[in-house]
Amino acid sequence: MQKIKLVYLWSLRNAAADKAGQQVAYKGEQRYMKSPLEFLVQALNDTALGETYDLRGIIYDDDPESPRDRKVIEDYGYQPGQGCHWFYPADLKVQGRSVNELLENVPSSYRSLPLGDPRRVPGKSDFERRLGERLRALEADVVVIDGLLVILDELVREGAEFHRRMVNIHPGITRLESPYERRGAYATLDALYGARGRKVIDWTTRETIDVPVVAMTGASFHYVDNGIDSGEVIFDVLDTPIDPEDTILEMRWNNFHNSLFPALEQGLAILARGLQRK
Repeated sequence: MQKIKLVYLWSLRNAAADKAGQQVAYKGEQRYMKSPLEFLVQALNDTALGETYDLRGIIYDDDPESPRDRKVIEDYGYQPGQGCHWFYPADLKVQGRSVNELLENVPSSYRSLPLGDPRRVPGKSDFERRLGERLRALEADVVVIDGLLVILDELVREGAEFHRRMVNIHPGITRLESPYERRGAYATLDALYGARGRKVIDWTTRETIDVPVVAMTGASFHYVDNGIDSGEVIFDVLDTPIDPEDTILEMRWNNFHNSLFPALEQGLAILARGLQRK
C-alpha cells in the first residue's frame, strides 16, 4: 500500500520559546527538551508509523526579513549552524534521509505589517497561496501543524483543497465540554494558573480571578478549521498532572512526554486508518 505523504508545518519562534533541542532546568536537574518534530521523526524511524507515512517536507513560516522574528530565534538562527543551538540533533535522519534536507521556509511576511494595515488581508492571502503551492509541490496528503502562530483560513475552510487534511497537535484539551479545556496560544500557561486556582482574564495585564483548582492537563490532535483550536478532535490524552510550583518549561516537558507525544502518535495512527479505508 502506498504511504501517506506527510508534511510538517511549524513556527521556529514557538519551538525557541520551548528551548527545543536544549537541556533545561527541571527540579534541580537538567533534562533534554525534545520537540514534537524530533519525537515524530523517531516514531517514523522506530514504530509502525514509518510503514504508513512518508515525511516529505518540513516548512517553517518565520520571516528572515523580520527583526522581531530574528530576535526571538537568535539563539538558533534559521538553519542549523547559524546559532549556538538547534531544535534537534544536527545529524538527525528520518527514514534514512537527513532532516535538514527537508527544511524549507514559506515566510508569513504579512505579520510585520501593523495591525489594521489594509495590506495585512491580501498579505495573509498571499502567504496561504504560497504555502498551498509548496504543499501541492510536495504532494502532501496530510499536514501536521505544530505551534504555528498563524490562523489559517483559505486553505482549510470547508470545500478548500486542504480541508480536513491539516491537523494540529495542541498542548491542551480542546473539547469545550471538558473541565480541562485549554485552547489558544496560552494553553500551557492557562493550565499552570489553573493549578494555582487562578484564571487570567486579561493576558496583557495578567489580571487574574480566583477559580477552582484544576491540576491536570493534556493534549489534543485535531483537524484544523478557521477557528482557534476549534476543529474536530481525532484523539486526545489527559495524563499530565500539574505541580503548582512547576515552571512553564517543567510543565511543558511533562506535558510533552505524558500527553502530547502519545496524542501525536496515536492520532496519526487513527488518521491513517481512516484515510486507508477511503
